[in-house]
Amino acid sequence: MIQQTNLGGSFTLPNTLIAFNRLGYGAMQLAGQGVFGPPRDVDAAVAVLREAVALGVNHIDTSDFYGPHITNQIIRQALHPYPENLVIVTKVGARRPADKSWQPALSRQELIDAVHENLQNLGLEAMEIVNLRVPGTGDHGSGVFEGSIAEPLSTLVDLKRQGLIRHIGLSNITAQQFEEAQVMTEIVCVQNQYNLAHREDDALIDDLAQRGVAYVPFFPLGGFTPLQSSKLDAAASSLNATPMQVALAWLLQRSPNILLIPGTSSVEHLRENLKAPDLRLPPQTVNDLNLIAVTAAH
Repeated sequence: MIQQTNLGGSFTLPNTLIAFNRLGYGAMQLAGQGVFGPPRDVDAAVAVLREAVALGVNHIDTSDFYGPHITNQIIRQALHPYPENLVIVTKVGARRPADKSWQPALSRQELIDAVHENLQNLGLEAMEIVNLRVPGTGDHGSGVFEGSIAEPLSTLVDLKRQGLIRHIGLSNITAQQFEEAQVMTEIVCVQNQYNLAHREDDALIDDLAQRGVAYVPFFPLGGFTPLQSSKLDAAASSLNATPMQVALAWLLQRSPNILLIPGTSSVEHLRENLKAPDLRLPPQTVNDLNLIAVTAAH
């Protein structure tokens, strides 16, 4: 039974019947330390997933390279057979060798294997949405690669034709790469780093909103300087909210095509995060928070 329905409203992906509640759940933190190996408490991870779905979450973001394999196996243990309206979104394009590094995995065979591994570990016959994750140069493969993504994307397009993938998204990409991809296949969502302190994608978000394409920011509290964090803390204190709630509420108010996937391994933090849509940020608070990005640019 769904106990909570205010998850920021809903957003329907272009030319689909998929209506996501705008506040979803990112499963990366369900793996062990460094997103590698099993968590200390599998039962706690299962409890978080079940609570998320009970509270109305119908969008879970994952990948088989989390763990690797661990996160998807926990999702299957917790939720399979899956509720009818639940959509699990995965990403491919990286691998995790034994040294716990993040390595590109964009060859045709690596991408084919990755899709099949996601299907196997999740217990699915087809993936509703697969994001092509373009590896970068920083932690977790962040940072942006500027070149063509046509070759790896063509493999996912083939898998879509075969019926193993229903829809395709992109992750960690530039506006130019989005344009290149749209010529090859319909892109239903873009997943990039974006938050109060990192607003390089402002123009892209507005463009995607006009096209009806979802934008899914990751690391909602990632990369803040101490000064920026103190400003966020002050705003949160004035509203009797947590910094994460304020950061999520700001994102929800930023644009209607933004879908959120905050992650946590704690049921308590999950419940806190899912209250973010109830937080209405006054105009002055929004102005103060917008200045965080200005300080980031200097």
